[in-house]
Amino acid sequence: MIENLRLSFQSIWAHKMRSFLTMLGIIIGIAAIIAIVSTIQGTNEEIKNQLIGAGTNTVDIYLMQNGYELSIYSSSEIPYGIPQVTDEAREAILALDTVANVTCYTERESLYEVVYYQDTEFNYPTIRGIDTSYFETVGYTIRSGRGFVESDYSNFRTVVIIDGTLADTYFPNEDPVGKTLEISGVPFTIVGVVTDSSDTSASISTISDYYTYLYDSYGYLYIPSACWPILYCFDEPQNVIVKAASTDDMEKAGSDAEDILNSLISSSQTDVKYSAQNLVEQARQLASLSSSTQTLMIWVASISLLVGGIGVMNIMMVSVTERTSEIGLKKAIGARKGAILGQFLTEAVVLTSIGGMLGVGAGIGMAYIINKISGTAVAISVPASAIAVLFSMVIGIIFGLMPSMKAANLDPIEALRRE
Repeated sequence: MIENLRLSFQSIWAHKMRSFLTMLGIIIGIAAIIAIVSTIQGTNEEIKNQLIGAGTNTVDIYLMQNGYELSIYSSSEIPYGIPQVTDEAREAILALDTVANVTCYTERESLYEVVYYQDTEFNYPTIRGIDTSYFETVGYTIRSGRGFVESDYSNFRTVVIIDGTLADTYFPNEDPVGKTLEISGVPFTIVGVVTDSSDTSASISTISDYYTYLYDSYGYLYIPSACWPILYCFDEPQNVIVKAASTDDMEKAGSDAEDILNSLISSSQTDVKYSAQNLVEQARQLASLSSSTQTLMIWVASISLLVGGIGVMNIMMVSVTERTSEIGLKKAIGARKGAILGQFLTEAVVLTSIGGMLGVGAGIGMAYIINKISGTAVAISVPASAIAVLFSMVIGIIFGLMPSMKAANLDPIEALRRE
């Protein structure tokens, strides 16, 4: 085997340009496959991080009415039979093995709720009445000021926390903490500013993304849930956010919490139900779609490997013809068919293996070039790279077998007669 490898490298080095041109089809095919796999896997990871929340592991559980998220604008629109989340239900959700934390909140989109700072009207921020565990559950941090404390709830203090969007928009050159807002005519003192540590630039590719970004860009106001009745109504139904113990637990945590919450709803209420936002399933579906695209693109790239394999077969046929006398001499001094077959088959495998390794390197380079040009995420797959090199070796065996058998089956007398 060592002698066969030495002869293979010697033959390839003796015809460097011819060998490189022979390997080119293999290099292009392997490079295309590695670049495709790396780009698709990077995209899948990006999808998972953007949808699932890059480690926050939170699942939103919304009240849905006839398939649409329930939005409340006035007391007359509050549906019957939907109680607030009880302490018992909250404890039951926290007792789930898959749940690390849970928070409940009420919400109004302030289309009809006027928010003023001095003479400036805020541009439709969303108002949420939250409990003490909200910011911890969703992973928000206090940028300035403070969060809510127990006395804010027990003393019904009219205090408010705003998010970074509102702070940067309406207080660009000053600290908003201590300023007073009017929400529907009721003064609230700003005690803090919160920010989401995982905030990234918005990626808008669909109309749904556009509306999500549009509403988020208006900003959020947070008030203690105990103060909600000062502005709105008692016993308004709440949405829930659960924090799963891990990313893998998100789907089950959301489903189990959804069942507990729906058990609170009156059996006569058929229009409104709690529904967990299954981000894991969305990520899985998108990953499945991109995997289908990957498979199709790999089949297209495989055409280059087929062409490269035919090129290997062609050059090995030429090599056998050129070395006919050498083969005849080896047979004449006792070389067996297996030895001749092994020599030429080894040469074919070495040729394609070198092409495969060069292709892997070129593919990784192409993936990073794509990343630099288009910003597409890249994730280099070591198993895919190893499989690509092994596959190139298989190509060498398949397409080198016929020329090797031809060399092994040459008649030594006829071979020696040839010049």
